[in-house]
Amino acid sequence: MSADFSDYEQRSKLSRRHFVQGLAAGGAVAGLGLWSKPLWALKSPDRPNVLAGTEFDLAIGETPMNFTGRTRTAITVNGSLPAPILRWREGDTVTLRVSNQLPAGSIHGHETSLHWHGILLPANMDGVPGLSFNGIHRGETYTYRLQVRQGGTYWYHSHSAMQEQAGLYGALVIDPADPEPFAYDRDYVVLLSDWTDLNPAALFSRLKKMPSHDNYYKRTVGDFFRDVDKNGLDATSADRKSWGEMRMTPTDLSDVNAHTYTYLINGTTSLGNWTGLFRSGEKVRLRFINGSSMTHFDVRIPGLKMTVVAADGQYVHPVSVEEFRIAAAETFDVIVEPSGQDAFTIFAQDMGRTGYVSGTLAVREGLRAPVPAVDPRPLLTMQDMGHGSRMDHDMSKMKGMEGGCGANMQVQGMDHGNMVSHPASETGNPLVDMQTMSPTPKLDDPGIGLRDNGRKVLTYADLKSTFEDPDGRDPGRTIELHLTGHMEKFAWSFDGVKFSSADPLKLNYGERMRIVLVNDTMMTHPIHLHGMWSDLEDEHGNFQVRKHTIDMPPGSKRSYRVRADALGRWAYHCHLLYHMEAGMMREVRVEE
Repeated sequence: MSADFSDYEQRSKLSRRHFVQGLAAGGAVAGLGLWSKPLWALKSPDRPNVLAGTEFDLAIGETPMNFTGRTRTAITVNGSLPAPILRWREGDTVTLRVSNQLPAGSIHGHETSLHWHGILLPANMDGVPGLSFNGIHRGETYTYRLQVRQGGTYWYHSHSAMQEQAGLYGALVIDPADPEPFAYDRDYVVLLSDWTDLNPAALFSRLKKMPSHDNYYKRTVGDFFRDVDKNGLDATSADRKSWGEMRMTPTDLSDVNAHTYTYLINGTTSLGNWTGLFRSGEKVRLRFINGSSMTHFDVRIPGLKMTVVAADGQYVHPVSVEEFRIAAAETFDVIVEPSGQDAFTIFAQDMGRTGYVSGTLAVREGLRAPVPAVDPRPLLTMQDMGHGSRMDHDMSKMKGMEGGCGANMQVQGMDHGNMVSHPASETGNPLVDMQTMSPTPKLDDPGIGLRDNGRKVLTYADLKSTFEDPDGRDPGRTIELHLTGHMEKFAWSFDGVKFSSADPLKLNYGERMRIVLVNDTMMTHPIHLHGMWSDLEDEHGNFQVRKHTIDMPPGSKRSYRVRADALGRWAYHCHLLYHMEAGMMREVRVEE
């Protein structure tokens, strides 16, 4: 206890100068090297940040942190934010003893958990309280024991309450049993996340009461006249009428943004300047992990091309890009070859262009490269939302809803061959404020705000696994689910039915089946199925790439295959934390 108290006291005395330098987090970590020759980069000053082997002791507790000039209590693992990097080896059996050391009266609750995101394991090791186990209560220790059956870059985080938002997340790196199909000289984790000084429960409450709180950029009268000059009065008036009747705004790209969040890279702010060292001519592997609660990041390193070699821990055919969008919970491994200058900026801006976080690749500590300006703020269009390609869509197709809770948008698309039907549970549903009528896969679409920006941007169509469909069977059946929501009520669901009211989805053990997702909302949702792979299909139904998280832009319809090879009860949800909390989650049961 005395050591813990001393550590607490030391951290609580962090000065303003330390905050400005970005050192207050105590978690500016991320170096990894080859198993036999570790190349650690920056480590926190008072504790190791990388734990390797087969036996792990992880203590979940509270630690004061200061990212904004104000000290707040974070939830940490072994006192570190992010949690320590865990390094496993494919083929090993690992044992993790996780103890709950949260103090009595903690704002983060009395129960905790760790979920091993994207890891194949028995259901009782998955770490979802209420489904796979009972959670870890204060003063208790839960032992996870896993046989490691895969390699690659993954991460872990809490699945209790909203502890993930408060800092309970960390990187997970698994060395593969077989040689990797690419070479590199240095190896860094780049873990992106979002931090708020608010109690996560208070932020969720604010979202329920004022869901547009962070949307500072609603269009003005000046914008109207500029659009008239550009597009004409009729088109501009029709556009404003469409959005007005939907009671939505085309600037509403994310529910929470930099007006509330401070973005972090490996547990430090841009001011902290996380730095990964290199020598000119070396190949540097960067393992990007989006450990945020609510943020899509658009990532680039000005002056460097990035070769994407893995997605969600699985090898893909190398593809050279200058930028990529990474959804919450996704991981991308890239290789860069820095040369010609001493420093390069790692730049990650949020999808709504309200803020960014940056770090540096450099030949020595203390260097920085120029940080680019945040890109212009994008606007959603009717085409983005799957409502056809022309602005003169038929507004008479709209069906108003009772009680003044918004328009149930059913806009007729121009492509009648691509019409989609909707489940009966959406009809007249006060939790559904719109429906897409002409969704498309959009696999070759870089995404809102990334089109025609002069850079080569990664798309899902670029991602192709280095292996054939691991199952080989055609799906025996198809399940279609619609991602639904109500913006003004901050209600989120599948098929208009929130988690607390939904029956489990039942899969037969061993079957190969297809899941089709249709995004009926104006938000982008990363969807994660626990315990099993999601094998994304192309537009023709052919296997394309294996992932554990499938991002779903507005107006999109995407399909993937699942082999139900893991018995038990599994979570299936949007990985935007507050969307999951608000109801966009289902239980999946795999039964014999």
